[in-house]
Amino acid sequence: MEKWFSRRKAGLSVVRLMVEYGIRIDRSGKYYIGDVELTDNAIARAAKVDRRVVRETAKFLLSNPELKSIFLKLKPAGPSLVDVAPQLGFTVIKLYADPHSSGIIASVSSILAEYGLVIRQALADDPDLYPNPALTIVVEGKIPAQALEKLQGLGCIRSFSIITSP
Repeated sequence: MEKWFSRRKAGLSVVRLMVEYGIRIDRSGKYYIGDVELTDNAIARAAKVDRRVVRETAKFLLSNPELKSIFLKLKPAGPSLVDVAPQLGFTVIKLYADPHSSGIIASVSSILAEYGLVIRQALADDPDLYPNPALTIVVEGKIPAQALEKLQGLGCIRSFSIITSP
């Protein structure tokens, strides 16, 4: 996105918000999350830009065939269980690794499976949108210390943090 928005920093803020929340535009330039229409003012407040930037960003996206084909089709990824995991008896592990390494999700899920842990959700931050991207995994129950030691031993994992169930 940065190649198209190198001279449109405020527009880049709008586009990042759109990608983060799965906000799309329609052919008339209106913004939507799913079937719910969003006002330019609401997007401007969330992106911390002037509402005119929101309108200009929609026009720009529609004028570029490549961007248009992307932003007409965006959809939300769905609800995140991270904030409610403790109430559901789940554990959240947030892993930081080289986002360009292959096999991170496979390695982590393999270790968790060894201990019979069920992954309820996995969310990976886009390294082009987040300066310190994380892989966030929601697991049923608690993660045994031995599993954490194995995760720590993976060469691709720089660090991790855990949010445990109560």
